[in-house]
Amino acid sequence: MKRYVLTGTPGAGKTTVIEELRRLGHAVVGEAATEVIARRQAAGQAMPWQAPEFVDAVLELQRQWESATGPGCGEGQPDVWFFDRSPVCTLALSRYLGRPESPALAAEIERIRRAGTYERTVFFLANLGYVVPSAARRISFEQAVEFERVHREAYEELGYRLCDIPVGTPEERAKMILAALDSADQPRGLGLC
Repeated sequence: MKRYVLTGTPGAGKTTVIEELRRLGHAVVGEAATEVIARRQAAGQAMPWQAPEFVDAVLELQRQWESATGPGCGEGQPDVWFFDRSPVCTLALSRYLGRPESPALAAEIERIRRAGTYERTVFFLANLGYVVPSAARRISFEQAVEFERVHREAYEELGYRLCDIPVGTPEERAKMILAALDSADQPRGLGLC
Protein backbone atom coordinates (compact mmCIF):
# COMPACT_ATOMS: atom_id res chain seq x y z
CA MET A 1 0.00 0.00 0.00
CA LYS A 2 1.27 3.46 -0.88
CA ARG A 3 0.26 6.57 1.03
CA TYR A 4 1.13 9.86 -0.69
CA VAL A 5 0.93 13.17 1.14
CA LEU A 6 -0.15 16.50 -0.33
CA THR A 7 1.08 19.46 1.69
CA GLY A 8 1.90 23.14 1.38
CA THR A 9 0.91 26.48 2.79
CA PRO A 10 -2.60 27.03 4.15
CA GLY A 11 -4.87 28.01 1.28
CA ALA A 12 -2.65 26.45 -1.42
CA GLY A 13 -5.54 24.37 -2.76
CA LYS A 14 -4.68 20.99 -1.23
CA THR A 15 -8.24 20.17 -0.26
CA THR A 16 -9.54 21.13 -3.71
CA VAL A 17 -6.92 18.94 -5.39
CA ILE A 18 -7.70 16.07 -3.00
CA GLU A 19 -11.37 16.42 -3.97
CA GLU A 20 -10.39 16.34 -7.66
CA LEU A 21 -8.42 13.14 -7.05
CA ARG A 22 -11.50 11.69 -5.32
CA ARG A 23 -13.66 12.75 -8.28
CA LEU A 24 -11.23 10.89 -10.54
CA GLY A 25 -11.83 7.73 -8.51
CA HIS A 26 -8.80 7.74 -6.21
CA ALA A 27 -8.81 6.97 -2.49
CA VAL A 28 -8.27 10.09 -0.37
CA VAL A 29 -8.10 11.16 3.27
CA GLY A 30 -9.04 14.70 4.31
CA GLU A 31 -7.24 17.17 6.54
CA ALA A 32 -7.51 16.34 10.24
CA ALA A 33 -6.72 19.86 11.52
CA THR A 34 -9.64 21.35 9.61
CA GLU A 35 -11.93 18.64 10.97
CA VAL A 36 -10.77 19.18 14.57
CA ILE A 37 -11.29 22.94 14.17
CA ALA A 38 -14.78 22.45 12.71
CA ARG A 39 -15.82 20.07 15.50
CA ARG A 40 -14.55 22.35 18.24
CA GLN A 41 -16.01 25.49 16.71
CA ALA A 42 -19.37 23.72 16.47
CA ALA A 43 -19.01 23.01 20.19
CA GLY A 44 -18.47 26.73 20.87
CA GLN A 45 -14.66 27.01 20.94
CA ALA A 46 -13.92 30.00 18.66
CA MET A 47 -10.17 29.48 18.19
CA PRO A 48 -9.40 25.82 18.97
CA TRP A 49 -5.79 26.07 17.74
CA GLN A 50 -5.03 28.09 20.88
CA ALA A 51 -5.87 25.16 23.17
CA PRO A 52 -2.78 23.39 24.52
CA GLU A 53 -4.07 19.96 23.46
CA PHE A 54 -4.96 21.03 19.88
CA VAL A 55 -1.85 19.57 18.21
CA ASP A 56 -2.31 16.20 19.91
CA ALA A 57 -6.02 16.18 18.97
CA VAL A 58 -5.06 16.66 15.32
CA LEU A 59 -2.45 13.93 15.64
CA GLU A 60 -4.94 11.48 17.14
CA LEU A 61 -7.43 12.03 14.30
CA GLN A 62 -4.66 11.61 11.71
CA ARG A 63 -3.70 8.33 13.33
CA GLN A 64 -7.31 7.11 13.31
CA TRP A 65 -7.75 8.00 9.64
CA GLU A 66 -4.41 6.47 8.66
CA SER A 67 -5.33 3.23 10.51
CA ALA A 68 -8.56 3.08 8.52
CA THR A 69 -6.50 2.82 5.30
CA GLY A 70 -4.37 -0.11 6.45
CA PRO A 71 -4.32 -3.72 5.31
CA GLY A 72 -7.13 -5.78 6.78
CA CYS A 73 -9.51 -2.81 6.85
CA GLY A 74 -11.76 -4.33 4.26
CA GLU A 75 -11.56 -6.29 1.07
CA GLY A 76 -10.80 -4.41 -2.08
CA GLN A 77 -8.75 -1.70 -0.34
CA PRO A 78 -7.00 0.60 -2.82
CA ASP A 79 -3.26 0.24 -3.32
CA VAL A 80 -2.73 4.02 -3.37
CA TRP A 81 -4.10 6.66 -0.99
CA PHE A 82 -3.71 10.44 -1.09
CA PHE A 83 -3.55 12.26 2.26
CA ASP A 84 -4.29 15.95 2.82
CA ARG A 85 -1.35 16.44 5.24
CA SER A 86 0.42 14.01 7.59
CA PRO A 87 1.90 13.91 11.09
CA VAL A 88 4.95 15.70 9.68
CA CYS A 89 2.61 18.64 8.96
CA THR A 90 1.45 18.37 12.56
CA LEU A 91 5.10 18.60 13.66
CA ALA A 92 5.42 21.74 11.50
CA LEU A 93 2.21 23.11 13.04
CA SER A 94 3.57 22.56 16.54
CA ARG A 95 6.80 24.35 15.63
CA TYR A 96 4.95 27.19 13.92
CA LEU A 97 2.78 27.67 17.03
CA GLY A 98 5.97 27.77 19.14
CA ARG A 99 4.99 24.73 21.16
CA PRO A 100 7.33 22.03 22.40
CA GLU A 101 7.04 18.68 20.68
CA SER A 102 4.70 16.58 22.81
CA PRO A 103 5.61 13.00 23.72
CA ALA A 104 2.70 11.78 21.55
CA LEU A 105 3.95 13.77 18.55
CA ALA A 106 7.55 12.60 19.00
CA ALA A 107 6.37 8.98 19.25
CA GLU A 108 4.17 9.30 16.14
CA ILE A 109 6.96 10.83 14.07
CA GLU A 110 9.26 8.01 15.14
CA ARG A 111 6.56 5.41 14.36
CA ILE A 112 5.88 6.66 10.83
CA ARG A 113 9.62 7.05 10.18
CA ARG A 114 10.40 3.51 11.35
CA ALA A 115 7.41 1.94 9.60
CA GLY A 116 7.75 3.92 6.37
CA THR A 117 4.04 4.73 6.67
CA TYR A 118 4.09 7.47 4.03
CA GLU A 119 5.90 7.46 0.72
CA ARG A 120 9.20 9.36 0.74
CA THR A 121 7.99 11.58 -2.11
CA VAL A 122 5.62 14.27 -0.85
CA PHE A 123 3.63 16.51 -3.20
CA PHE A 124 4.17 20.13 -2.12
CA LEU A 125 1.59 22.47 -3.64
CA ALA A 126 2.85 25.97 -4.43
CA ASN A 127 1.05 28.81 -2.70
CA LEU A 128 -1.44 30.74 -4.80
CA GLY A 129 0.00 34.15 -3.91
CA TYR A 130 -2.86 34.91 -1.52
CA VAL A 131 -4.90 33.31 1.25
CA VAL A 132 -8.69 33.32 1.45
CA PRO A 133 -9.72 33.52 5.12
CA SER A 134 -12.18 30.99 6.50
CA ALA A 135 -13.44 29.92 9.91
CA ALA A 136 -10.52 27.48 10.11
CA ARG A 137 -7.96 29.64 8.28
CA ARG A 138 -7.30 32.95 10.00
CA ILE A 139 -3.83 33.61 8.73
CA SER A 140 -2.30 36.36 6.60
CA PHE A 141 -0.45 35.55 3.40
CA GLU A 142 2.84 36.52 5.08
CA GLN A 143 2.11 34.13 7.96
CA ALA A 144 1.15 31.42 5.47
CA VAL A 145 4.49 31.80 3.67
CA GLU A 146 6.32 31.38 7.00
CA PHE A 147 4.17 28.31 7.76
CA GLU A 148 5.12 26.98 4.31
CA ARG A 149 8.83 27.40 5.13
CA VAL A 150 8.42 25.51 8.42
CA HIS A 151 6.67 22.67 6.54
CA ARG A 152 9.47 22.40 3.98
CA GLU A 153 12.07 22.28 6.73
CA ALA A 154 10.23 19.57 8.70
CA TYR A 155 9.83 17.28 5.67
CA GLU A 156 13.39 17.81 4.48
CA GLU A 157 14.78 17.26 8.00
CA LEU A 158 13.04 13.88 8.10
CA GLY A 159 14.40 12.86 4.70
CA TYR A 160 11.31 13.27 2.53
CA ARG A 161 11.71 14.42 -1.06
CA LEU A 162 9.42 17.28 -2.02
CA CYS A 163 7.83 17.21 -5.44
CA ASP A 164 6.75 20.79 -6.16
CA ILE A 165 3.37 21.13 -7.85
CA PRO A 166 3.03 24.56 -9.44
CA VAL A 167 -0.06 26.75 -9.43
CA GLY A 168 -2.73 25.56 -11.81
CA THR A 169 -6.35 24.50 -11.86
CA PRO A 170 -7.27 21.64 -9.53
CA GLU A 171 -7.62 19.43 -12.59
CA GLU A 172 -4.14 20.36 -13.88
CA ARG A 173 -2.55 19.84 -10.48
CA ALA A 174 -4.23 16.44 -9.98
CA LYS A 175 -3.00 15.36 -13.43
CA MET A 176 0.55 16.46 -12.55
CA ILE A 177 0.43 14.41 -9.36
CA LEU A 178 -0.91 11.35 -11.15
CA ALA A 179 1.66 11.70 -13.94
CA ALA A 180 4.44 11.91 -11.35
CA LEU A 181 3.27 8.76 -9.52
CA ASP A 182 4.94 6.38 -11.95
CA SER A 183 8.28 8.04 -11.34
CA ALA A 184 7.74 9.45 -7.82
CA ASP A 185 10.19 7.04 -6.24
CA GLN A 186 12.87 7.65 -8.88
CA PRO A 187 15.64 10.25 -8.40
CA ARG A 188 13.91 12.67 -10.81
CA GLY A 189 10.26 12.41 -11.76
CA LEU A 190 9.06 13.91 -15.05
CA GLY A 191 10.79 17.21 -14.32
CA LEU A 192 8.37 17.92 -11.46
CA CYS A 193 10.06 16.10 -8.62
